[in-house]
Amino acid sequence: MHSAVTPFLLHHWKAGARREQRTGWQGMSPEFGDIKVTSPLNPSNSESVVAEVRGGSIPTATFESRGIHAEVLSRPTLNSITLRLGDAMVHTSRNRLALTHRGRALHMRYGGDRYRLWAVDRRRYVLTRQPDSEDPGTRITVTQSGRGRRRQITVTATGRAVAADIALAALFTGVDRSVLTRRGTLRAFVSRAFGLFAQTQY
Repeated sequence: MHSAVTPFLLHHWKAGARREQRTGWQGMSPEFGDIKVTSPLNPSNSESVVAEVRGGSIPTATFESRGIHAEVLSRPTLNSITLRLGDAMVHTSRNRLALTHRGRALHMRYGGDRYRLWAVDRRRYVLTRQPDSEDPGTRITVTQSGRGRRRQITVTATGRAVAADIALAALFTGVDRSVLTRRGTLRAFVSRAFGLFAQTQY
């Protein structure tokens, strides 16, 4: 069911000891109920890193990164990914060589719907579901603000959203989106290179 969405907030949370620590965001949408993002979902797994979103009225979605780099990640990245929404696989693609933020967007296909996710800056991104002959589509802007314990995320939707839209928009709060910008790609490369080097010294 499509619904107009009241802007809502997600607040940062964390639990567990250092090596088993889980973090994420949680809050409530007036239309879609409780929403909780966990990232990483599997902190002790060295082969993959998973982020998950679940809630009372949205489908559970997971975003998984696999590979040699997984051992040094605190959140999944946009490399070597598997994205699932409910019981279905979401097909993804992106242009790694594009020069603009929109050009570097992550494109997703879920059923008959097509989505695009791009970074506005380090703390804000936009998810759109493209319009079709029966639906004008929607645009969801996700913005992080504050620092430390006062960190929060504001989710604002334009148009009428469905539960899958909200699930995808919230899920990416638990994903390292740095490669959606050229500068972020460079920072991510340097950080992971040092992380992998440090692992070889043990």
